Amino acid sequence: MVQAVGVRIPAPQQKNIMSKDTLKLFTGRSNPRLGEQIAEYLSVPLGQLSIKDFADGEIWIKFEENIRNKDVFVIQSTNGPAKNILELVLILDAAVRASAKSVTAVIPYFGYARQDRKDTPRVPISARVMVDMFTAAGTDRIVTMDLHSTQIQGFANIPFDHLYSRMVLMDKIKALGLDPENSVVLSPDVGSARMSQAYAKRLGMHFALIDKRRYAPNQAKVMHLIGELKGKDVLIIDDMIDTAGTTVNAADAAQENGANSVTAVATHALLSGSAIDRIKSSAISQLIVTDTVKIPEEKLFNKMKIVTVSNIFAEAINRIHEGESVSSLFEF
Repeated sequence: MVQAVGVRIPAPQQKNIMSKDTLKLFTGRSNPRLGEQIAEYLSVPLGQLSIKDFADGEIWIKFEENIRNKDVFVIQSTNGPAKNILELVLILDAAVRASAKSVTAVIPYFGYARQDRKDTPRVPISARVMVDMFTAAGTDRIVTMDLHSTQIQGFANIPFDHLYSRMVLMDKIKALGLDPENSVVLSPDVGSARMSQAYAKRLGMHFALIDKRRYAPNQAKVMHLIGELKGKDVLIIDDMIDTAGTTVNAADAAQENGANSVTAVATHALLSGSAIDRIKSSAISQLIVTDTVKIPEEKLFNKMKIVTVSNIFAEAINRIHEGESVSSLFEF
Protein backbone atom coordinates (compact mmCIF):
# COMPACT_ATOMS: atom_id res chain seq x y z
CA MET A 1 0.00 0.00 0.00
CA VAL A 2 1.42 3.37 -0.98
CA GLN A 3 1.10 5.97 1.72
CA ALA A 4 0.52 9.64 0.94
CA VAL A 5 3.24 11.80 2.43
CA GLY A 6 3.89 15.50 2.47
CA VAL A 7 5.75 18.32 4.14
CA ARG A 8 3.63 20.67 6.19
CA ILE A 9 4.05 24.41 5.82
CA PRO A 10 6.27 25.78 8.64
CA ALA A 11 4.39 26.54 11.83
CA PRO A 12 4.70 30.37 11.67
CA GLN A 13 2.55 30.36 8.52
CA GLN A 14 -0.23 28.34 10.10
CA LYS A 15 -2.97 30.44 11.64
CA ASN A 16 -6.16 29.84 13.54
CA ILE A 17 -9.11 30.95 11.47
CA MET A 18 -10.80 33.51 13.68
CA SER A 19 -13.91 33.64 11.52
CA LYS A 20 -14.19 29.93 10.80
CA ASP A 21 -17.93 30.07 11.41
CA THR A 22 -18.26 32.02 8.13
CA LEU A 23 -16.14 29.55 6.13
CA LYS A 24 -17.84 26.53 4.58
CA LEU A 25 -15.83 23.79 2.92
CA PHE A 26 -17.42 21.20 0.62
CA THR A 27 -16.05 18.49 -1.64
CA GLY A 28 -17.43 16.77 -4.70
CA ARG A 29 -16.89 13.09 -5.47
CA SER A 30 -13.80 13.32 -7.70
CA ASN A 31 -11.26 13.36 -4.85
CA PRO A 32 -12.96 13.35 -1.42
CA ARG A 33 -9.83 12.30 0.48
CA LEU A 34 -8.01 15.48 -0.53
CA GLY A 35 -11.01 17.50 0.68
CA GLU A 36 -10.90 15.69 4.02
CA GLN A 37 -7.19 16.46 4.43
CA ILE A 38 -7.71 20.13 3.61
CA ALA A 39 -10.51 20.33 6.17
CA GLU A 40 -8.34 18.59 8.75
CA TYR A 41 -5.49 21.05 8.20
CA LEU A 42 -7.86 24.00 8.60
CA SER A 43 -9.65 22.45 11.60
CA VAL A 44 -12.91 23.07 9.77
CA PRO A 45 -15.45 20.26 9.31
CA LEU A 46 -16.43 19.34 5.77
CA GLY A 47 -19.90 20.65 5.01
CA GLN A 48 -22.86 18.35 4.47
CA LEU A 49 -23.53 17.98 0.75
CA SER A 50 -25.75 15.32 -0.80
CA ILE A 51 -24.89 14.11 -4.31
CA LYS A 52 -26.88 11.35 -5.97
CA ASP A 53 -27.21 9.86 -9.44
CA PHE A 54 -30.59 9.16 -10.99
CA ALA A 55 -31.09 5.94 -12.96
CA ASP A 56 -30.57 7.81 -16.24
CA GLY A 57 -27.26 9.29 -15.04
CA GLU A 58 -28.48 12.76 -14.12
CA ILE A 59 -26.89 14.28 -11.01
CA TRP A 60 -28.86 15.60 -8.02
CA ILE A 61 -27.24 18.10 -5.63
CA LYS A 62 -28.37 19.50 -2.28
CA PHE A 63 -26.60 21.44 0.47
CA GLU A 64 -27.77 19.91 3.73
CA GLU A 65 -26.90 22.96 5.81
CA ASN A 66 -27.40 26.71 5.75
CA ILE A 67 -24.75 28.55 3.70
CA ARG A 68 -26.47 31.93 3.47
CA ASN A 69 -23.92 34.76 3.73
CA LYS A 70 -21.03 32.28 4.08
CA ASP A 71 -17.74 32.01 2.16
CA VAL A 72 -18.18 28.70 0.34
CA PHE A 73 -15.22 26.73 -1.06
CA VAL A 74 -15.99 23.77 -3.31
CA ILE A 75 -13.18 21.26 -3.90
CA GLN A 76 -13.40 19.23 -7.09
CA SER A 77 -10.86 18.09 -9.68
CA THR A 78 -12.16 17.91 -13.23
CA ASN A 79 -10.33 14.85 -14.50
CA GLY A 80 -12.33 12.23 -16.38
CA PRO A 81 -15.06 11.22 -16.53
CA ALA A 82 -16.69 14.46 -17.69
CA LYS A 83 -19.35 13.94 -15.03
CA ASN A 84 -16.93 15.51 -12.53
CA ILE A 85 -17.08 18.79 -14.47
CA LEU A 86 -20.89 18.86 -14.58
CA GLU A 87 -21.04 17.92 -10.90
CA LEU A 88 -18.83 20.90 -10.02
CA VAL A 89 -20.93 23.29 -12.12
CA LEU A 90 -24.13 22.10 -10.42
CA ILE A 91 -22.60 22.46 -6.93
CA LEU A 92 -21.49 26.00 -7.74
CA ASP A 93 -24.94 26.91 -9.05
CA ALA A 94 -26.60 25.44 -5.96
CA ALA A 95 -24.30 27.47 -3.69
CA VAL A 96 -25.09 30.71 -5.52
CA ARG A 97 -28.83 30.02 -5.36
CA ALA A 98 -28.52 29.26 -1.64
CA SER A 99 -27.34 32.88 -1.12
CA ALA A 100 -23.69 32.17 -0.30
CA LYS A 101 -21.70 35.37 0.30
CA SER A 102 -18.96 34.14 -2.04
CA VAL A 103 -18.34 30.92 -3.95
CA THR A 104 -14.83 29.72 -4.77
CA ALA A 105 -14.14 26.77 -7.08
CA VAL A 106 -11.05 24.94 -5.80
CA ILE A 107 -9.94 22.80 -8.73
CA PRO A 108 -6.73 20.88 -7.87
CA TYR A 109 -6.54 19.50 -11.41
CA PHE A 110 -8.00 21.74 -14.13
CA GLY A 111 -9.11 19.51 -17.02
CA TYR A 112 -9.00 20.48 -20.70
CA ALA A 113 -6.03 22.76 -19.98
CA ARG A 114 -4.16 21.27 -22.94
CA GLN A 115 -6.79 22.64 -25.30
CA ASP A 116 -5.98 26.30 -24.75
CA ARG A 117 -5.84 27.57 -28.36
CA LYS A 118 -6.96 26.88 -31.93
CA ASP A 119 -4.00 24.84 -33.14
CA THR A 120 -5.99 23.53 -36.12
CA PRO A 121 -9.08 24.84 -37.93
CA ARG A 122 -12.61 24.10 -36.67
CA VAL A 123 -11.72 23.09 -33.11
CA PRO A 124 -12.94 24.58 -29.83
CA ILE A 125 -10.82 26.38 -27.26
CA SER A 126 -11.96 23.95 -24.60
CA ALA A 127 -10.08 25.52 -21.70
CA ARG A 128 -11.99 28.76 -22.36
CA VAL A 129 -15.28 26.83 -22.38
CA MET A 130 -14.41 25.38 -18.96
CA VAL A 131 -13.75 28.81 -17.49
CA ASP A 132 -16.94 30.18 -19.05
CA MET A 133 -19.01 27.38 -17.48
CA PHE A 134 -17.67 28.00 -13.99
CA THR A 135 -18.13 31.75 -14.36
CA ALA A 136 -21.67 31.37 -15.73
CA ALA A 137 -22.53 29.16 -12.75
CA GLY A 138 -21.76 32.15 -10.53
CA THR A 139 -18.41 31.33 -9.00
CA ASP A 140 -16.52 34.36 -7.68
CA ARG A 141 -13.03 32.88 -7.80
CA ILE A 142 -11.09 29.91 -9.20
CA VAL A 143 -8.15 28.26 -7.46
CA THR A 144 -6.11 25.61 -9.22
CA MET A 145 -2.61 24.10 -9.30
CA ASP A 146 0.09 23.75 -11.97
CA LEU A 147 -1.94 24.63 -15.05
CA HIS A 148 -0.69 22.98 -18.22
CA SER A 149 -0.90 26.43 -19.83
CA THR A 150 -0.80 29.49 -17.58
CA GLN A 151 -2.42 31.67 -20.25
CA ILE A 152 -5.74 30.08 -19.26
CA GLN A 153 -5.85 32.58 -16.40
CA GLY A 154 -6.47 35.24 -19.03
CA PHE A 155 -9.73 33.56 -20.05
CA ALA A 156 -11.33 34.48 -16.73
CA ASN A 157 -12.90 37.80 -15.74
CA ILE A 158 -12.81 36.78 -12.08
CA PRO A 159 -9.83 36.24 -9.73
CA PHE A 160 -7.90 33.13 -10.77
CA ASP A 161 -5.27 31.86 -8.31
CA HIS A 162 -2.57 29.56 -9.68
CA LEU A 163 -0.85 27.50 -6.98
CA TYR A 164 2.42 25.57 -7.30
CA SER A 165 3.15 22.03 -6.12
CA ARG A 166 6.88 22.79 -5.93
CA MET A 167 6.53 23.62 -2.22
CA VAL A 168 6.09 19.95 -1.38
CA LEU A 169 7.75 18.34 -4.39
CA MET A 170 10.98 20.26 -3.85
CA ASP A 171 11.36 18.87 -0.33
CA LYS A 172 10.61 15.35 -1.56
CA ILE A 173 13.23 15.66 -4.30
CA LYS A 174 15.84 16.98 -1.85
CA ALA A 175 15.09 13.99 0.38
CA LEU A 176 16.32 11.71 -2.42
CA GLY A 177 19.85 12.81 -1.49
CA LEU A 178 21.04 13.38 -5.06
CA ASP A 179 24.35 15.15 -5.63
CA PRO A 180 23.49 18.36 -7.54
CA GLU A 181 26.79 18.29 -9.43
CA ASN A 182 26.01 14.83 -10.80
CA SER A 183 22.29 15.34 -11.37
CA VAL A 184 20.29 16.69 -14.32
CA VAL A 185 16.73 17.98 -14.59
CA LEU A 186 15.54 16.72 -17.97
CA SER A 187 12.61 18.50 -19.61
CA PRO A 188 10.64 15.87 -21.59
CA ASP A 189 9.53 18.49 -24.14
CA VAL A 190 9.83 22.18 -24.93
CA GLY A 191 6.52 22.94 -23.22
CA SER A 192 7.91 21.78 -19.87
CA ALA A 193 11.23 23.59 -20.25
CA ARG A 194 10.31 26.60 -18.11
CA MET A 195 9.15 24.47 -15.19
CA SER A 196 12.19 22.17 -15.47
CA GLN A 197 14.59 25.12 -15.60
CA ALA A 198 13.02 26.56 -12.46
CA TYR A 199 13.54 23.28 -10.61
CA ALA A 200 17.10 22.96 -11.91
CA LYS A 201 17.94 26.46 -10.72
CA ARG A 202 16.48 25.95 -7.25
CA LEU A 203 18.09 22.53 -6.84
CA GLY A 204 21.44 23.66 -8.25
CA MET A 205 21.36 20.90 -10.87
CA HIS A 206 22.20 20.78 -14.55
CA PHE A 207 19.49 21.14 -17.20
CA ALA A 208 18.77 19.12 -20.34
CA LEU A 209 16.01 19.22 -22.94
CA ILE A 210 14.33 16.76 -25.28
CA ASP A 211 12.97 17.89 -28.62
CA LYS A 212 10.02 15.69 -29.52
CA ARG A 213 7.59 15.54 -32.42
CA ARG A 214 3.92 14.81 -31.78
CA TYR A 215 2.37 12.90 -34.68
CA ALA A 216 -1.02 12.13 -33.07
CA PRO A 217 -2.84 12.89 -29.76
CA ASN A 218 -0.97 11.22 -26.87
CA GLN A 219 1.71 9.97 -29.30
CA ALA A 220 5.14 11.56 -29.68
CA LYS A 221 8.67 10.62 -30.68
CA VAL A 222 12.02 11.81 -29.32
CA MET A 223 13.99 13.61 -32.05
CA HIS A 224 16.92 15.31 -30.31
CA LEU A 225 18.50 15.46 -26.85
CA ILE A 226 20.22 18.67 -25.77
CA GLY A 227 22.48 18.24 -22.75
CA GLU A 228 24.86 15.74 -21.13
CA LEU A 229 23.34 12.82 -19.21
CA LYS A 230 26.14 10.25 -19.11
CA GLY A 231 26.83 9.14 -15.54
CA LYS A 232 24.20 11.52 -14.15
CA ASP A 233 21.12 10.97 -11.99
CA VAL A 234 18.22 12.27 -14.04
CA LEU A 235 15.00 13.96 -12.86
CA ILE A 236 12.17 14.19 -15.40
CA ILE A 237 9.73 16.86 -14.22
CA ASP A 238 6.38 17.61 -15.83
CA ASP A 239 3.02 19.05 -14.83
CA MET A 240 1.16 15.80 -15.60
CA ILE A 241 1.51 12.18 -16.60
CA ASP A 242 -1.38 11.03 -18.78
CA THR A 243 -0.58 7.99 -20.93
CA ALA A 244 3.06 8.28 -19.77
CA GLY A 245 4.32 8.16 -23.37
CA THR A 246 6.27 11.42 -23.12
CA THR A 247 7.76 10.56 -19.72
CA VAL A 248 8.72 7.00 -20.64
CA ASN A 249 10.26 8.11 -23.95
CA ALA A 250 12.34 10.67 -22.05
CA ALA A 251 13.39 8.04 -19.50
CA ASP A 252 14.42 5.60 -22.22
CA ALA A 253 16.37 8.35 -24.00
CA ALA A 254 18.14 9.16 -20.72
CA GLN A 255 19.08 5.51 -20.21
CA GLU A 256 20.33 5.21 -23.80
CA ASN A 257 22.52 8.25 -23.20
CA GLY A 258 24.19 6.76 -20.13
CA ALA A 259 22.08 8.08 -17.25
CA ASN A 260 22.88 6.55 -13.88
CA SER A 261 19.25 6.62 -12.67
CA VAL A 262 15.93 8.11 -13.72
CA THR A 263 13.28 9.56 -11.37
CA ALA A 264 10.02 10.96 -12.76
CA VAL A 265 8.15 13.76 -10.97
CA ALA A 266 4.71 15.08 -11.90
CA THR A 267 1.92 17.03 -10.24
CA HIS A 268 -1.13 15.43 -11.84
CA ALA A 269 -1.12 11.61 -12.04
CA LEU A 270 -3.83 10.95 -14.62
CA LEU A 271 -2.25 7.59 -15.56
CA SER A 272 -4.63 6.83 -18.41
CA GLY A 273 -4.77 3.66 -20.50
CA SER A 274 -1.65 1.51 -20.20
CA ALA A 275 0.39 4.20 -18.42
CA ILE A 276 1.12 2.02 -15.39
CA ASP A 277 2.45 -0.86 -17.50
CA ARG A 278 4.62 1.56 -19.49
CA ILE A 279 6.15 3.01 -16.34
CA LYS A 280 6.70 -0.38 -14.72
CA SER A 281 8.63 -1.65 -17.74
CA SER A 282 10.59 1.58 -18.29
CA ALA A 283 13.92 2.90 -17.00
CA ILE A 284 12.09 4.92 -14.33
CA SER A 285 13.23 3.77 -10.87
CA GLN A 286 10.84 5.99 -8.92
CA LEU A 287 7.70 8.01 -9.69
CA ILE A 288 6.78 10.95 -7.45
CA VAL A 289 3.31 12.47 -7.88
CA THR A 290 0.80 14.49 -5.85
CA ASP A 291 -2.79 13.75 -4.83
CA THR A 292 -4.49 16.44 -6.96
CA VAL A 293 -6.17 13.51 -8.72
CA LYS A 294 -7.54 10.49 -6.93
CA ILE A 295 -5.44 7.47 -7.86
CA PRO A 296 -7.44 4.20 -7.78
CA GLU A 297 -6.11 1.35 -5.65
CA GLU A 298 -5.46 -0.79 -8.72
CA LYS A 299 -3.08 1.84 -10.14
CA LEU A 300 -0.82 2.00 -7.10
CA PHE A 301 2.55 0.24 -7.36
CA ASN A 302 5.85 0.11 -5.51
CA LYS A 303 7.68 2.67 -7.65
CA MET A 304 5.09 5.34 -6.89
CA LYS A 305 5.32 7.84 -4.04
CA ILE A 306 2.38 10.18 -3.41
CA VAL A 307 2.91 13.61 -1.86
CA THR A 308 -0.12 15.47 -0.53
CA VAL A 309 -0.79 19.07 -1.56
CA SER A 310 -3.59 19.52 0.96
CA ASN A 311 -1.52 21.94 3.06
CA ILE A 312 -0.96 24.28 0.10
CA PHE A 313 -4.65 24.40 -0.76
CA ALA A 314 -5.58 24.80 2.90
CA GLU A 315 -3.25 27.77 3.31
CA ALA A 316 -4.58 29.35 0.11
CA ILE A 317 -8.19 28.91 1.27
CA ASN A 318 -7.30 30.40 4.65
CA ARG A 319 -5.65 33.44 3.05
CA ILE A 320 -8.50 34.03 0.61
CA HIS A 321 -11.03 33.82 3.42
CA GLU A 322 -8.99 36.20 5.60
CA GLY A 323 -8.32 38.64 2.74
CA GLU A 324 -4.57 38.01 2.78
CA SER A 325 -2.07 37.58 -0.05
CA VAL A 326 -2.00 34.20 -1.77
CA SER A 327 1.08 34.91 -3.89
CA SER A 328 3.23 35.48 -0.79
CA LEU A 329 2.71 31.80 -0.01
CA PHE A 330 5.30 31.01 -2.69
CA GLU A 331 7.94 33.58 -1.84
CA PHE A 332 10.76 31.34 -0.71
